[in-house]
Amino acid sequence: MGTWLELSTSSAGETRAVGAAVAGLLSPGDVVSLTGDLGAGKTTFVQGAAAALGVTQPVLSPTFTLVREYEGASPISHLDVYRLDRVQDVVDLGFDEMLDRGAIIFIEWGDAIEALFPESFLQVQLRLPNGGGDEEVEGNERRLAIEGHGQVWEPRRERLEAATRQWMA
Repeated sequence: MGTWLELSTSSAGETRAVGAAVAGLLSPGDVVSLTGDLGAGKTTFVQGAAAALGVTQPVLSPTFTLVREYEGASPISHLDVYRLDRVQDVVDLGFDEMLDRGAIIFIEWGDAIEALFPESFLQVQLRLPNGGGDEEVEGNERRLAIEGHGQVWEPRRERLEAATRQWMA
């Protein structure tokens, strides 16, 4: 299918705003896979999306807890699968139950478990300007590539473009 949108943000606040814009298109049961460079803003993106979905508590990285759940307009599950060794570990965390209850699911490092995803999902890749190398990153610029997969996302494509137009690279 190829990347639908190439976006650029220059601050954490803008990355949160992109997350909020994308949240306006999400429905219960949607899966959002977040991939990309370490420290590129995956949790920051989820913070913006969760706030737009009515979450009032702080949204924290699930790196060490693996799953954080929030209540908003819909239940929200935020997973980080970076430290998991096997796809079965995600199944053991109750991934199927999250899907069954209609949660909106954000998965950091989601490319590692794509085989478990439903047919339709949204992929958001976040990159640092230098590719996440060991060099110090100047400023807060981030590049985001967004791609919808499956029948659910094709009809949302124009709305997604309109919602994120101000950040188009």
